[in-house]
Amino acid sequence: MNDTPGPASPTAQSDSPDVVQVVLGECSAADADAVFGVLRAHFPSDRGEDAPHRTEQPRPAVWTGGFLAARSPGSVRGVLLAGPVTADLQGGPVAVDRLRATLESAFVVTGAGSASGDQEVQVQLRLTGAEQGEPPPQGH
Repeated sequence: MNDTPGPASPTAQSDSPDVVQVVLGECSAADADAVFGVLRAHFPSDRGEDAPHRTEQPRPAVWTGGFLAARSPGSVRGVLLAGPVTADLQGGPVAVDRLRATLESAFVVTGAGSASGDQEVQVQLRLTGAEQGEPPPQGH
């Protein structure tokens, strides 16, 4: 893994049904930053303003973040991506639905799989850039 959450974070409340762990993979650091940027704009996060970055590790890059999805934001602007992003969301069903709805506002989302437990769900999504929108932020 290339990125991990900071110590003072929503994941400190990991037993909360509103905390969702997000793992992004199979994408560039810039696209991961664009996805996390959308989520950070609407949900408190353990990532702060920390932008994903590549290390010199030979294994594939994976970026993680925890988000507190205690409420549903309104729709968000579409964001363009350079390529597809695989996003795994894990947390309480309502919180995961809130994050998923936000991602569906900003990107074209295809469900790639899901699993449900007693009080937690895991959903894998494939994100591609919105048909119209803003390019990902540069210089992160």
